[in-house]
Parts: sequence; structure tokens; C-alpha cells
Amino acid sequence: MADEITALIVDDHEVVREGLRLTLSRAPHIRIVGEAGDGASAIELALRRRPDVVVMDVRMPEMDGLEATRSLTDQAPDMKVLIFTAYSERSLLSRAFDSGATGYILKEAPHETLVKAIEKVASGEAYVDPALMPAFLAGKDQTEMLTAREREILQLLADGMSNNDVAEKLFISQETVKSHVRHILTKLEADTRTHAVAIALRDAIID
Repeated sequence: MADEITALIVDDHEVVREGLRLTLSRAPHIRIVGEAGDGASAIELALRRRPDVVVMDVRMPEMDGLEATRSLTDQAPDMKVLIFTAYSERSLLSRAFDSGATGYILKEAPHETLVKAIEKVASGEAYVDPALMPAFLAGKDQTEMLTAREREILQLLADGMSNNDVAEKLFISQETVKSHVRHILTKLEADTRTHAVAIALRDAIID
């Protein structure tokens, strides 16, 4: 059996949380360690329970899912957040990754896709719902998917800096740098950091 993955469910609708809990109970290697109905509660519970993946709704009262994701990943850079939403706008998808999310999946996704998304995100890989990829990539090449921070880190890597050098220069943890590098590799479909830098130089993303 695959290694156990612990997950926290965050949604302001109890019926959605219940449905998600039932769906995930069919995956023997995924264990739900808590539920929250709003962003503030999600942060508090996630910092206490330390789940591998936080399955986060976007539209919630008081503090929304993106704000909660930003706060959570600032406080715990190794925390993986999978945005779980009914909304498929490309701008929301970009904002989710800017907020520090590792994955984005639609609520209508089949059980197998959701489980795969949780597995990928838990392992540190960026994940986008396959149903969204055509919309995400339409009129928007992969290079434009990079956030400002990812471009900055890519430039420093191109300048020959190590993860440790980048972390010290940007006042962030090495774990955060590694997370950004993983996202860069996924978005540019690069195998290594060197490959990513080569693509970025070729496409004039960096100098």
C-alpha cells in the first residue's frame, strides 16, 4: 500500500465536507485528520495537526481560501495546499499558485482525479486539474505561468546561486526555495534546474 497521506478538509459547506470525507474514505492510504469551515480555523487547525495536504475551498466568508493559503504557507512553507473549488477562471488559478498553493482541482473532478491530485501535491509536485489545462494554457504560454517570485529565483539560479544562496539572499527558507524550484520545473516541463534555466534563457524569461 502507498504511504499514508494525512489531509485536512476546508470548506464552509458541511455537505461538501461530508461528501469529500466519504469520497476520500474510499482511498485506504488517505486519512482525514480534521475539518474546518473557514480560513482562520483552517490555519489554526493545520498548524496544530500538520497534515500532509490541506484541501482548501476558495470562496468562504471572513477569510477566503487564497488568503488562508498565503498565511499558511508563509507560516509553514512545507505545508501543501490543494485548492478545491467550483470555479475554473484562469485568473483564479494563477492567483491560487501565487498564494502558495501546490495544486488546483475542480469540485466536479472524479474520485480518481482527486486522489491523484492529493498524491501529487503530497509529494511536492504541482498539479492542475486536467479539465482546466486547455483553458489555462489558451493564449498563455508556460512561461507566463511563472510567478514574479519564481522568475526571480530562476534568474538567481541562472546566475549560479545554490538553493542556500538564494534562500539567504531572499530571506526565505531553503525548503521554500526547493518548493519554488519544483513549481518552476513543473510549469516549464523541465527535468532539471539547468534545463529550466536553458528554457528560460531561450524564451527570454530571464537575462
